[in-house]
Amino acid sequence: MLQTELIESKEAGAKDLLVVLHGLGDSMEGYRWVPEVLAMPKLNVLLVNAPDAYYGGFSWYDYAGDPGPGVERSYRLVEGLLDKWREKGYATERTVLFGFSQGCLMSMETGLRYEHALAGIIGVSGYVHEPDRLLKAASPVARSQRFLITHGSDDPMIPLRDVEGQFALLKAAGMQIEFRAYPKVHTIIEPEFELFRKFLNERLGP
Repeated sequence: MLQTELIESKEAGAKDLLVVLHGLGDSMEGYRWVPEVLAMPKLNVLLVNAPDAYYGGFSWYDYAGDPGPGVERSYRLVEGLLDKWREKGYATERTVLFGFSQGCLMSMETGLRYEHALAGIIGVSGYVHEPDRLLKAASPVARSQRFLITHGSDDPMIPLRDVEGQFALLKAAGMQIEFRAYPKVHTIIEPEFELFRKFLNERLGP
């Protein structure tokens, strides 16, 4: 089971859901700003901690060694989490995944493999684990999913040139991916917030 915390929407009874997956060494504590910055009163925000302890934070998979087993394990956990919240009344088609760095990779993994169509997937400063494998594992609804991906042109940890080709490959295979590069390092910057809000409003309604 993944540790989670729901920050409820300001509008009582609203069921739109944003599931937030952090990056390596971080935790849900690093994303408590999300509801205030997005300022969407109908949006519930589910903060999630990755399963593995990592230097005071958490990790979704083994970054230094073989990531494959951790990616698979964490995908199954996220899949189970989405199923759980569907059962709680938060419809998958009103749920958006948001992931940064390792969380972006897990959001892509889930967005392409999960059997139910989500409202959308936002990935920031991340990459894809074995794109050819992921395409083979893609669900029947993968090509109907909508992805917004942003990255930094000056990212020293995950160079832009390394990921552009990955997302271009997925796009060429029919995935609906909007890719934006920003003059930034491995972080999230203010100009991206408006893009996130626009995408969320398009996918969930104003």
